[in-house]
Amino acid sequence: MATAVQELQKDLEEVKQLLEQATRKRVCDALMVEQRKLETEIANKEAQQRRTAEESTELSKPATIVTPVATGYTVKINNYGWDQSDKFVKIYITVNGVHQIPAENTQVSFTERSFEVLVKNLNGKNYSLTVNNLLKPISVEGSSRKVKKDAVLVMCKKVVEHKWEYLTQVEKQSKEKEKPSFDTDADPSAGLMNVLKKIYDDGDDEMKRTINKAWAESRDKQGKGDFDF
Repeated sequence: MATAVQELQKDLEEVKQLLEQATRKRVCDALMVEQRKLETEIANKEAQQRRTAEESTELSKPATIVTPVATGYTVKINNYGWDQSDKFVKIYITVNGVHQIPAENTQVSFTERSFEVLVKNLNGKNYSLTVNNLLKPISVEGSSRKVKKDAVLVMCKKVVEHKWEYLTQVEKQSKEKEKPSFDTDADPSAGLMNVLKKIYDDGDDEMKRTINKAWAESRDKQGKGDFDF
């Protein structure tokens, strides 16, 4: 798993380098789609690593009401990974040191289509994450959270035991609009090459020169060679 994450990170760095060199809007848009895909894959794989390597340090707690925090300032959490079983959607949130503070400092509130996480007074800061417009309804009473080493696991109980293709409605709409031409089960490097090759094959002479130039400059930095279709 570690090797897969490292390979994805290398692909991500290369996409960012190509994005810096690209000038054509179509090329930039396609590379940005690939960048978002790789960032999501990396977050999900890192979450799976934590789930496998760490044991639960605390039993599930019932949903609690988030109360206002009077001290410290709040840091918004933007990155998380998610997974699912037949009965639960599981959201993995990295918060370094969360297992070292009192359990009651980690609070989660649920609605039928959202949840909010608040970690209070961790090294003088508060941490929050709000996820709205969940893909499908969840059971407020059946949902809970667990505190793990350097992470919070949010357990959203499914109302209907059905596989979720996406976590939120916004993600579903965004992905369906993009309709990327790659196979999610394929090798990440192969997927990137397929995206770039399609842009190259469909482009005019100016676009091809732009891609060749960007690829060559990127390869020169890494000492690997030239771009060649």
